[in-house]
Order: sequence, then C-alpha cells, then structure tokens
Amino acid sequence: MLFNSIEFALFLPAVFLAYWFVFQNSLKVQNLFLVAVSYFFYSRWDWRFLSLILFSTLVDYGIGLALARHRRPAIRKALMGASLAANLGLLGIFKYYHFFVDNFVALLSSLGISSHSGSLQVILPVGISFYTFQTLSYTIDVYRGRLRATRDPVAFAAFVAFFPQLVAGPIERASNLLAQFQALRTFDYSRAVAGLRQILWGLVKKMVIADNCAYFANQMFAQPSVHNGSALALGVLFFSFQIYGDFSGYSDIAIGCSRLLGFDLMKNFAYPYFSRDIGEFWRRWHISLSTWFRDYLYIPLGGSRLNLAGRIRNIFIIFLVSGFWHGANWTFLAWGGLHALFFLPLMLAERNRQHVRVVAEHRRLPSGTEAVQMLSTFVLVAFAWIFFRAQSLGHAWAYIQGLCSRSLLAMPEFAHRERALGVLALVAAFVVAEWAGRREEFALARWGERLPRWIRWAGYAFLVFLIGMFANTEESPFIYFQF
Repeated sequence: MLFNSIEFALFLPAVFLAYWFVFQNSLKVQNLFLVAVSYFFYSRWDWRFLSLILFSTLVDYGIGLALARHRRPAIRKALMGASLAANLGLLGIFKYYHFFVDNFVALLSSLGISSHSGSLQVILPVGISFYTFQTLSYTIDVYRGRLRATRDPVAFAAFVAFFPQLVAGPIERASNLLAQFQALRTFDYSRAVAGLRQILWGLVKKMVIADNCAYFANQMFAQPSVHNGSALALGVLFFSFQIYGDFSGYSDIAIGCSRLLGFDLMKNFAYPYFSRDIGEFWRRWHISLSTWFRDYLYIPLGGSRLNLAGRIRNIFIIFLVSGFWHGANWTFLAWGGLHALFFLPLMLAERNRQHVRVVAEHRRLPSGTEAVQMLSTFVLVAFAWIFFRAQSLGHAWAYIQGLCSRSLLAMPEFAHRERALGVLALVAAFVVAEWAGRREEFALARWGERLPRWIRWAGYAFLVFLIGMFANTEESPFIYFQF
C-alpha cells in the first residue's frame, strides 16, 4: 500500500477513527489493533513476507527475555550472536545472496575455473533492511544493558511492524518508539494538526517534486550516450531532487501519520542540501541510518579514539557499509567510497563538526562564503548520486564521460524541454520554501501561524491543487522501497 494512493487515503482515516473512538479505552487493545492494521498494510505488497516480520519479532523478543534472565557473559554473547545471525542472515539471503555468488563465480572464471551459480528464486521483501535493523538495535541495547527487555509481546510486535515507518523508516530505537507503545496515549489536537501539515508537505515533496523530476532523470540515465553534457548535468540535478523529495517525503508522511496516532518518530532529514560540508550533510541526511551506524558500528570499532590509520579505516568501513546497505551492487560501494573520500579531508583537518547549527540562523540570506560552501557541497553530493542511480559501474562511467564532454557548455538537448522548465521552476520554489522553513522541523511546520485562518487555508488548498495538477496518473512507488 503506497502513501500516495487512493487506498491509503481511505485506510488512514479508518484507522484513525477506530483507534481513537473505538479502541481508546484499552492500551493493550489499541496496540493489538495497530499490529493488525500494520500487518494488513504490509500484506498489500505480499502477504507471504509477513512471516519474515513475524520471525524477526519472535526471535528478538525471545532473545531479549533470555538476555534479561542470564548474566553469564558467555551465554549473553551466544544470545547476541543468535540475534545477529538471524537478522543479518535474513538480509544475506534475500538481499545479498546473488551478489556474492555471482561475483564469486566471476572471480573463478577470471582464474580459468568454470563454475555455475546456484539460483534462489526470491524477491527482495519490501522494507527488510529497515525492520531488521530496528529489531537488531533492540537486542543490542538490551545486551549492553542500556534498555530493559520488554515482557509485552503485543507492544513489541507493534514496535517492529508499526505501519507508518515499517517500509522505509525512520529506523527507530526501542528506547523511543517501544516506550511509547507501553505508555498511555491521549488525543492531542495540536499534534494531529501538525501531523496533517507534515503529511501534506510530504505529499508535495513526493508527488509534485520527486515524481516530476523522475521523468527527466530517468530519461537522461536511460540513454546517457544520446544526450549532450548539459542535458546530463540537468539529469543529475533532477535526480538529486528526486531522491531527496522522494525519501524525505516518505519520512514526512510517516512522521505525520504517527503524530495522528499519538506517536513521535525521530527526525530523519534536516534540510541536507543546505549543508556547508560533507560532514554536515551526513548529520542531516537519513539521520536514523547514519546515527544507527555511528552507535552500533563506528563507535564499537573505536570511532575517533584511535590513531590516524585506525580513524581512516573506520571512516571507510562506515561509508562502505552504508553504501552496501542500500543495495547489492558495486555502484553503491562506489557511492559510499566517494563519500568517504569527500569526508576524509574534514576528518584530517579536524573540521568535520565545524557546522552544527542552522546555516544563516539569524539572517534571511547566507553569506557569500556560506553560499559557496553549500553549492560546492551540493555539487559533490550530486556527483556521487550518479553512482547511486547508475545500473553498473560501466553505466556510471559512461554517464560521467558524457557529462564531462565539451557539450557541457552547449544548450541542453532532450525531449520535452518546455516541461522541464516548469519542473525547474517548481524545484526553485521548493528550495525557497525549504530555506524559509529551515529552522523548523519541516518547512510547513509554522507556516502562516500568525496569518488569518483564511490565508492559511488558502495556502493549504493551493498545495492540494499543486498535487492534483502535477501528480502522475499512475501511482509511483518510493525509491527506498527497493532497499
């Protein structure tokens, strides 16, 4: 079930009404209801993969209880190892099996050894990378003694399968989300209104910005050899805003839906394209994943406490693993490696945390230096997106070759250029709106709160009009569903 579908537009109000007006008298029943509707929500893709969610839920719930009972280090390590094996084993089978087997066969072939790869007829379950990391963080926190194991199986099942963030995050920690399932919830009108605003802004990001940018990004990346350099540069620009609008739009809708039901999810994006260096970008992009790798991989490896060689090693590990998390393709490893190279000079100069506050925090416009920093950071990020979007390393190299040709300075040549001008105008207006709201949790958070109500409602109506005007006639899935 897609957030940008008629089906979900009917599903969410029905869940909201039943949740607050039918099951509001019992916390246990409310949680059980959320488990049921979350399983239904996921089953609309493929009901067979509900067994994987149920497996992850039972395994980590049981291991959490066992960790609470045992104090012997050897037993606790064995239990933690079982959780790692179960969760990462699921990812290994469904996401990385063919990558490793195919590359192993290719290696043997290069050595003159003939071999054939075995084939597993499986498809990648939607959201598996998200909910396995979520349940894994629970057992790690219980193992470390930072969290008490829950004895409420319904609350834990709801934490794992909560439908707003089940498929593409944010990747929540049990200390935040599970705790909310175990506490009594009351309806808050102001929170619900904020949730509706965030849902609306998320739909604008997805259906007005991302989907329209996708039309031209797909055109350029499909056949880079037939487009000139300036058109390919536009293709990179369009994809940069496609992926941001698509993924941050999903997060906004997920957070907004959760607020309607009385939950607060963590912020997943903080205006990353206004970053002044790569370090700041990664503190603002997919925050739930970057902080997950920081807490459960980077710091256990020694973090920045090691010598120079150890710190460099850790930087490359964290970025390469982050890239590989996105997909079983060398392009994602190249994308992660590029970001490691971009980040390295900041780390060596000990300047990777020099920008932690909002850009131009007390000014309307950035300084000239800030503008240059933001533009240069965006160019680096956009260049790396070429590898993220490409189907193979050869595809990425062909795109870069065309991009860096003399035709980069020529007039762009591609189909439907007039429509592209309209989309660029939408992107420009979107950037202005994001800049105006950059101090808030999302751009629409405080829009028009000092203005008369009729003006605010006119603004909301205009955004709904834009969605209706520019939405695709066919429902388009979110990019991160493939991860």
